[in-house]
Amino acid sequence: MNWNLLKLICLIVLFNTSNMEAQTVIEFKPSDADMTMVVRKALENVKDSDIKLVFEKGTYKFLPDYAMDKYCFITNHGNGFKKIVFRFENFNAVEIEGNGSEFIFHGQVAPFQFENCKNISVKNLSIDWDIPFSFQGEVMAINEKEGWRDIKPSTEGFSWTLNNGKLNFPNIDDFHFFELGSTLSFDKNTKAVAHGAWDLNSNPRWVEKMPNGILRFHEPLKKYPAVGTILHSKGPHEQNRYAPAFQTINSSNANFNNVVVHHALGMGFLFERTSDINILNSGVYLKEGTDRVVSTIADATHFANCKGAILIENCRFENMLDDGTNVHGTYVEVDAILDEYTLRIALKHFEQMGFEFASVGDEIWYIENPSPKRAGENEVVKVKYINDKYSELTFKSKIPASLTKGDILENKTWNPEFTMRGNTIRNHRARNIIIKTPKKIVIEYNELSSMMSSILFRGETFFWYESGAVEDVLIRNNNFNYVAYSGSEHAVMYVTPRLNQSFDQTELFDKNIRFENNTIRTFDSRIIIADRVDGLKISGNTIIQDKTQGKALYPDAPIFDFINCNNVEVLNNTYQGDSENSILKDEKSSKTIKIKGNKGFKNLK
Repeated sequence: MNWNLLKLICLIVLFNTSNMEAQTVIEFKPSDADMTMVVRKALENVKDSDIKLVFEKGTYKFLPDYAMDKYCFITNHGNGFKKIVFRFENFNAVEIEGNGSEFIFHGQVAPFQFENCKNISVKNLSIDWDIPFSFQGEVMAINEKEGWRDIKPSTEGFSWTLNNGKLNFPNIDDFHFFELGSTLSFDKNTKAVAHGAWDLNSNPRWVEKMPNGILRFHEPLKKYPAVGTILHSKGPHEQNRYAPAFQTINSSNANFNNVVVHHALGMGFLFERTSDINILNSGVYLKEGTDRVVSTIADATHFANCKGAILIENCRFENMLDDGTNVHGTYVEVDAILDEYTLRIALKHFEQMGFEFASVGDEIWYIENPSPKRAGENEVVKVKYINDKYSELTFKSKIPASLTKGDILENKTWNPEFTMRGNTIRNHRARNIIIKTPKKIVIEYNELSSMMSSILFRGETFFWYESGAVEDVLIRNNNFNYVAYSGSEHAVMYVTPRLNQSFDQTELFDKNIRFENNTIRTFDSRIIIADRVDGLKISGNTIIQDKTQGKALYPDAPIFDFINCNNVEVLNNTYQGDSENSILKDEKSSKTIKIKGNKGFKNLK
């Protein structure tokens, strides 16, 4: 590193630091040198609680060598020591003005962390990596009988090696994955997930170098990718989520405007226990002209136990390897009743370890087996941290005598209102939107296309342990175009609680969902699956079966499928297509269903 240049830049930074109304303003100029230490030294000299970073328009490079290292708990990622470039803690206000700058990161780094900050504003910048943590290549040939596939690997801008029959990537700063791991095929022309694609977990027996730069992967597969598709791998599941581009923890009033993430080693935007969030005119998508098929390794946006109002508006999310957004709380399990007021709780999923479930003053719901309903509530007056899995909670009132080990708790206080308006979400793995909050939800005027279900409601009392049941949902005036095209079966909207076996699998869970005035154009039959919903209104929608989008994967599936539901209305919808199976409803759902004024459906009654 050019230390003289570093000193010069540091002097520029320090001489441009001014104190106006207790705000420190720091100005940065572009440089070909690593800017990590420049940023670190500048932040270490800040004495005020209000800070503004201004970047003159240009390209800024950040390496991990001199980044701050800190052990981090990052929900839905891998915990551990992380190299952090921009670390903000305990600020009253943080403003970052990028002026259209491009931030290029290298290696294993966590770009931005905000913790215990108020009034966060990030504007006018983009984030990318010089080399993605990915392996990809075009499928040239397959042989199912002999169990191999030939891949022409991408080389420009990618990093991988083949040694003794093992392929390693990305081989950056002595780090590499030991297997291909999570693997998915993409359409070469559109860069969307390939029609009928399946998630694969790849670990070839050996890889053979063939003529013309072709690699032959010797590995029998249950589902082979189509010749001509681009096959992408991101490493083993438990190792491939290093950190999000932006992580915001225990903060408030977080605002992102015109911020674009082209790549990240995890999610794009992650918020934990943060209130009042706006993501406006921003995005997660591929840089124009790139040969890459994947932007972020995981979700574009993710909100865990947040509150206040969340707004995502006029954004573009594409080519992620997980959801466009996931909004949820966290279920914890009762591990022991310690006395009349105190119990010990356990976090259950390995990517939740260290997550702060509750703090003093939070209101908690009890959920007692076998009913999944919120049965009662209490206020936390004391929290004792045991370790990353266990904590003790002491309550203001006595714990119900009926509460036992194995029951679960949900945080009532930390649930947000959520609005998603005017966004485009497409070409990515998984779902456009997963939503789990009892507060008001509005999803409107979006352009949506998804490999799996476009909108998924799924509270889970096992595996992910993501709460909770929805109570007030309005989905209106959206365009759904080409949905549920993965190999596994999905629907445009899918309501499906996932409860462990100790819970009643027939009891109503979600309620008050309105799906109104949407336009759905897709190739297959299935549009809505609803399981255990109390109050579902499907009205004024236009559904067009468009077989030019691809082969129907489940042509015999019903358009509407209702399971253990109550108070379902299917009113004034229009259908253009040839599905013979318009509706499937069980005995419970049939008792209260109302069907009226629909056109073009066969056997809808």
